[in-house]
Amino acid sequence: MAVSANPLARELEADVLDRFLRYVRIDTQAAYGSDTYPSRLEQLDLCRLLAHELRALGLEDVELTEHGYVLGTLEPVEAEGAPTVGLIAHVDTSPDAPGTNVEPHVWKSYDGGELRLPGNPDQILSPETSALLAERVGHDIVTSDGTTLLGADDKAGVAEIMAAVAYLVAHPELPRAPVRVGFTVDEEVGAGTAHFDIEAYGADFAYTLDGQRVGEIENETFSALGVDVVFRGRGVHPGTSKGKMVNAVKLAADFVARLPKDRLSPETTEGREGFIHPAYTSGGIEDARVTLIVRDFEWDLLQQHEELVRRLAEETVAGTPHASVTVDSRVQYRNMRETLERFPRVVEAAVEAVRRVGLEPKRGLIRGGTDGSVLTEKGLPTPNIFTGGNEYHSLCEWISAQDLAIATATIVELVRLWSEPDWRL
Repeated sequence: MAVSANPLARELEADVLDRFLRYVRIDTQAAYGSDTYPSRLEQLDLCRLLAHELRALGLEDVELTEHGYVLGTLEPVEAEGAPTVGLIAHVDTSPDAPGTNVEPHVWKSYDGGELRLPGNPDQILSPETSALLAERVGHDIVTSDGTTLLGADDKAGVAEIMAAVAYLVAHPELPRAPVRVGFTVDEEVGAGTAHFDIEAYGADFAYTLDGQRVGEIENETFSALGVDVVFRGRGVHPGTSKGKMVNAVKLAADFVARLPKDRLSPETTEGREGFIHPAYTSGGIEDARVTLIVRDFEWDLLQQHEELVRRLAEETVAGTPHASVTVDSRVQYRNMRETLERFPRVVEAAVEAVRRVGLEPKRGLIRGGTDGSVLTEKGLPTPNIFTGGNEYHSLCEWISAQDLAIATATIVELVRLWSEPDWRL
C-alpha cells in the first residue's frame, strides 16, 4: 500500500507515532494464573498516564476505576440527538512473548528488503515471512529491537484513540457525536471485560480498535471454549511399580497424540476453519492436566469439537485400571456476528468511515476474540476496527507510522459521521 495521500492522516501522523512510541515503552504485560486484577499491576502505570492525558485534553468524567479501566467523555459538537459512540482499546500486552523493556525502532522510508532487528540479529523481518510488509515500501516501519514483542496489540489502538480525541478537541469547529473512551486491562488473558459496567459506560454502541489489516472492519469472531482435561493415575515408587503404576503424564501425552494432526489444529487451519488446540500442560504421575482452547465460527461445530475432545479423553483411559479422566468446559466468548446482524448501521458506519479516508473497506472475521466479543454478547454492539498492526504476539511484530495515522483518521471520520442526521440509528 502506497503512503496515504489523505491530508488528515498526514496531519495526525506525528502525534499518533509519538504517543505509540511512548506507550509501548511502558510495561503492561498481562499474566496467566494471577490472583490480582489486573493480572500484573504494572498495567496501571499506563492507565494512570492515559487518565492524566485525557484530563489534560479537557475531557469530562475521566475516571480510573478500581479495576483499572480508564473512562472519559468527549462532549458533542452540533450533534443534537446523536448516539453516544464508544471507542475501546486494551492497554495490556500478551504474555506469550517477552514484553518488558520494549525498545521501539523506527525504520525510515522502508526500502522493501529484510530488516534485521538490532537487539537480536537472529530475528529478521522479511516480506517473505510477513506478506504485507512488501506493500509498505516508503513507509516508516516500527519494530521492537527483536528481544521483545512491540506491543502494537493493542497500544496501536490506544494511541490511535488518544490522537483522534486530541485532534477533535483541538478542532471544536468540527461537528462530532458524543464519545465515551474506554481503555481496558487483561484482554490478553481473557478477562478484559470481567468488571466492565456497560450501563455505567453509557455508550449506545462501541468499536474496539484492535484489528490488524488496514481498511478491514471485523464483525465476526470465533466462538470459544476453554477445556480442561485432567487425567488421574496411580503413583508408586518407580523401583517397585511394575503392574501397579499408572502414569498420568503418559495418559496426557497419549491424549494429545490422539488429537487430529492434519486438521482441526491452528497450524493446519485458516479462514473459517475451527480448531482444537492443546495450549498448556501441567502435573505429574498422580494427575496431569491438559488445557485446550477450542474454536469455531459456528456454534454447532464448536460443540462437535468439544464432543471429540471428550471422546478422545475417555478412549485414552478406557481399559486401564486405576486411570480416570474429567473434562470441564467453559464458554469464553461467542461469535459477535449474530448480535451485530441486528444492528447493521453500526457496522455500516465503520465501513463508510474507511471509505471517507480513501481506503477500500473490507469486512473480515477474527480468528480469535476481542473485548468486543463479550461486550456484544452482553448487549453493547461492538465491531472491531483495524489498527494496522502485524505479526502480533511475536518478536517480529510491526506497524507503520502511516498505518497508525490512517487508522486515526478513520476514527475521526467515524465520530464526525455519527453527528450527521442521516446516520442516526
